[in-house]
Amino acid sequence: MAVHPCLSCGACCAAYRVVLHWSETDPSLELHTPAELTEPLDPHRVVMRGTYSAPVRCQALRGVVGRDAHCGIYAQRPSPCRDLQPAWLHGEASPQCDRARQAHGLAPLDPSSWRAA
Repeated sequence: MAVHPCLSCGACCAAYRVVLHWSETDPSLELHTPAELTEPLDPHRVVMRGTYSAPVRCQALRGVVGRDAHCGIYAQRPSPCRDLQPAWLHGEASPQCDRARQAHGLAPLDPSSWRAA
């Protein structure tokens, strides 16, 4: 079984602004993003706390980037986080993943990153 590189990375959570529609925080949704982890951006959107301005670090991020970082609300993460795919997870490059890793001094992922440990 491959070890998921994201369970030690967290670079994307400390590189990008995470903007989502406010409806993703609706508590009537089974897997809603906790509203207390967001702040208003405009009348229709909210932003994950810690990602609005530099230095970027989402408040849901746990651990140390590049060592043991992981999302503290993984099952409830917002759509932008679900949409960002790590490089080579499905056999394709991810420039967004590569840029985030580079910003934190981490080497980009490659297909061998997904081999069994």
